[in-house]
Amino acid sequence: MCGIVGVVSNNPVNQLLYDALLLLQHRGQDAAGIATNHSSMFSMHKANGLVRDVFRTRNMRSLQGNSGIGHVRYPTAGSSSEEEAQPFYVNAPFGITLAHNGNLTNWEQLKVEMFKNDRRHINTDSDSEVLLNVLAHEIQEATTGYSLDPDAVFKAVAMLHRRVRGAYAAVAQIAGLGLLAFRDPFGIRPLCIGINETDTGTEYLVASESVALEGIGFRFLRDIAPGEAVFIDMDGKLHARQCADNPSLNPCAFEYVYLARPDSIIDGASVYATRLKMGEYLADKIRRQFSAGEIDVVMPIPDSSRPAAIQLALKLGIEYREGFIKNRYIGRTFLMPGQAIRSKSVRQKLNAIGSEFKGKNVLLVDDSIVRGTTSREIVQMAREAGARNVIFASAAPPVLFPNVYGIDMPTRDELIAYGRSTEETCREITADALVYQDVDALKQSISDVNPVLRNFEASCFDGVYVTGDVTQAYLDRLEYARHNPKAALGEEAVRTQLNLNLATTE
Repeated sequence: MCGIVGVVSNNPVNQLLYDALLLLQHRGQDAAGIATNHSSMFSMHKANGLVRDVFRTRNMRSLQGNSGIGHVRYPTAGSSSEEEAQPFYVNAPFGITLAHNGNLTNWEQLKVEMFKNDRRHINTDSDSEVLLNVLAHEIQEATTGYSLDPDAVFKAVAMLHRRVRGAYAAVAQIAGLGLLAFRDPFGIRPLCIGINETDTGTEYLVASESVALEGIGFRFLRDIAPGEAVFIDMDGKLHARQCADNPSLNPCAFEYVYLARPDSIIDGASVYATRLKMGEYLADKIRRQFSAGEIDVVMPIPDSSRPAAIQLALKLGIEYREGFIKNRYIGRTFLMPGQAIRSKSVRQKLNAIGSEFKGKNVLLVDDSIVRGTTSREIVQMAREAGARNVIFASAAPPVLFPNVYGIDMPTRDELIAYGRSTEETCREITADALVYQDVDALKQSISDVNPVLRNFEASCFDGVYVTGDVTQAYLDRLEYARHNPKAALGEEAVRTQLNLNLATTE
């Protein structure tokens, strides 16, 4: 997953972009970048690292202009090399920079098409660079002469929707012309827009989460609809159009479980409120499985599980306590590449308060269990702190399937629940008992907060890939590439997969 932001103002935007990226830092800690536009010229700085480390005073001074885009990255496609930090830039037509959150499921086929048909060279293994070049090609095809109007921009996005598959929310700058934001036709990855009225005119800001708007003084305007494109010209005029043929809203359920900040509102549903509801439904399931007195205390695994744990304890009438203290200077372990790094970081990140555990039957509540590394370490820490019994509860269902839409869950053998029963997974994490949320209950938790939301992208839980192009052959090839990163993707393999995908959707 990644975080993106774009802004148009009558004033310099470098500080606005920096502040917004700080508010989106939870979405990616691998790299950060900003590109601004000034007098039809781009200034850009990007590098590996956290926002506060990537941008120094000298970098900020060089980022001149009244419009710009920014990005924080956690890589799910390509590599973690600095060359693949975003935004990306292409110089024709007009000059375009782009930042992208999500993952394209047909980016390899598109890369071949770009070279053979569109005569465009892709320099990295990033699907975001592919998306940029598709956009650039379609803008070139839609443009007559040397001018570009909103109609041509929207026509280009409509053609992009027909070519590109997967999950994508993107912001792009067209040099000297304006800021473009668009969202895939299934609305998988979030994107919203805010407004700020100033003495010098109206400012617009587009971001992955509403917290990035409100945290820097913008008023939340609305979510960008699935398949919709928004274009803000350099005069500050906003143009919007639906560019997809059959759009449908299928927000990623894992955004509500873990990815988003609790103070964000995504597609009309408060993330915090949905997590409270998850706690309520989980409490109902725990009440059916355990009798009174079997649990002495409820404890969250900080921080994202806290709302669910509080509501669960309240509904069960069991004491709620904070048993783990978090070191806030350690990154989110789910986002750390490599099992060894994740395992080591758990004990650096959390410390148990022994007096809260000693002699007690403890119910630990976490937002989810993905690889199981963190869960196993936490259970062991609870036992070492003196817990008599450790019951582990997940506010999310078991993660059973790879996620191909921008979350780093690409292979089945990395998922602890894959091929295991709940009892077997319980033994793997060394708990005395394990309780998972039900899939229907998770979806209902979100629908209860916003009844408009009835369909979700929940493939990692239910195996249903809403874009309709993810075949078993595709998943097998993804796993092979994961385990053999140096293996080159042959043109014949790309053509074979393209035919498989086409056959699936016909």
